[in-house]
Amino acid sequence: FRLFMEHTCKAMSQDGASQFQEVIRQELELSVKKELEKILTTASSHEFEHTKKDLDGFRKLFHRFLQEKGPSVDWGKIQRPPEDSIQPYEKIKARGLPDNISSVLNKLVVVKLNGGLGTSMGCKGPKSLIGVRNENTFLDLTVQQIEHLNKTYNTDVPLVLMNSFNTDEDTKKILQKYNHCRVKIYTFNQSRYPRINKESLLPVAKDVSYSGENTEAWYPPGHGDIYASFYNSGLLDTFIGEGKEYIFVSNIDNLGATVDLYILNHLMNPPNGKRCEFVMEVTNKTRADVKGGTLTQYEGKLRLVEIAQVPKAHVDEFKSVSKFKIFNTNNLWISLAAVKRLQEQNAIDMEIIVNAKTLDGGLNVIQLETAVGAAIKSFENSLGINVPRSRFLPVKTTSDLLLVMSNLYSLNAGSLTMSEKREFPTVPLVKLGSSFTKVQDYLRRFESIPDMLELDHLTVSGDVTFGKNVSLKGTVIIIANHGDRIDIPPGAVLENKIVSGNLRILDH
Repeated sequence: FRLFMEHTCKAMSQDGASQFQEVIRQELELSVKKELEKILTTASSHEFEHTKKDLDGFRKLFHRFLQEKGPSVDWGKIQRPPEDSIQPYEKIKARGLPDNISSVLNKLVVVKLNGGLGTSMGCKGPKSLIGVRNENTFLDLTVQQIEHLNKTYNTDVPLVLMNSFNTDEDTKKILQKYNHCRVKIYTFNQSRYPRINKESLLPVAKDVSYSGENTEAWYPPGHGDIYASFYNSGLLDTFIGEGKEYIFVSNIDNLGATVDLYILNHLMNPPNGKRCEFVMEVTNKTRADVKGGTLTQYEGKLRLVEIAQVPKAHVDEFKSVSKFKIFNTNNLWISLAAVKRLQEQNAIDMEIIVNAKTLDGGLNVIQLETAVGAAIKSFENSLGINVPRSRFLPVKTTSDLLLVMSNLYSLNAGSLTMSEKREFPTVPLVKLGSSFTKVQDYLRRFESIPDMLELDHLTVSGDVTFGKNVSLKGTVIIIANHGDRIDIPPGAVLENKIVSGNLRILDH
């Protein structure tokens, strides 16, 4: 469709071309509107209102998608952020805490993004229900952290989970086990949008159901949807009515994203008397983070720039650790009153991320998404805080899981902290091969998690298993070639070793 438009337009005069494009665009919008109306007629009375809100939201996003041309940032306008717009965490922490920290905490709501499934790690159901440490799931650890806060400071900080239609049912079933915890837990669902056929740009879904052949026709539109969904759920008004002032938003799989009292105090009691409406925690890039979104100055405001928005010619520059030194951890502190104001003015502006997918049947689709941090430019007096790396501990793969399960970290009241026995503060680089991708396979290959206190780098490839009480130090590379198998024996100490070939430990 787009190529056709471009070729046709090149063949016509500039003026005629833009008119022609506009006609095509209007026709396409009309076709999509008709399709969405058809889908809405299949909604039952109790899901009608909800579905209508979702489809209206989708139509707005689709309209913007058709209007926008080319990369959403002009590379020439990107500047380094001014010095004072990204504060070092040490400076925030040095202010200390006031005596009334409990009353400050009572103004906070913790929101966890809980829309993702554990499919990339070979698990069914919500990712937040994967066991990460001593049988505790991401959700268990989150509840423990907030319960510990509430007990320590005699406060009432609630936990809110933003679920998706993929995770809602399973999450709600599990929430009953926390009934006796000192944490009030609320949930709301992010929107459900129709995927669109890449060729025709029309919705794939034929009705509102998301089972049977419609299973793959719908998607949750990224965490940027939090503003509209939180507002539509009524929870935003509820919390404002209770005197809450800020939400702390983070990914549920980031085990470093705990409530930080120093940052909260900085928000509630700003040194210059002017409150920030939006704080983004950033941290220094390492070579592993070159693709992470970065904060820049753009047209006089702080702006999050993601790799997908960067013109191809500048991608290497974007990845450079020397020019763009920091990246977004997606730990965000946002004013509730500001969300309400901007939502009611329809003034939250987030770039559209076009995510191309191929469905199981081979159909190419696109889904339009937005990212929560991209809204930073819509808020007043935004700030970046450069936090220690320990506040960014995401578990996206089993390689990450190995780190958080190991003795590199100790667990206290749901929070993981780097062991004092580790001599340097950086985390080892761990790359586990495809035999370890699924959690079940990964667990089967470790009789116990190795001692990794002195490890710098671990690469494992092929059919490898680890016995009990193995110690890994320095750089360890273990490669079993195709058809070979390596069993690392119990009690083995591998220091700066490369192990390859065949190593079978046979029971006798």
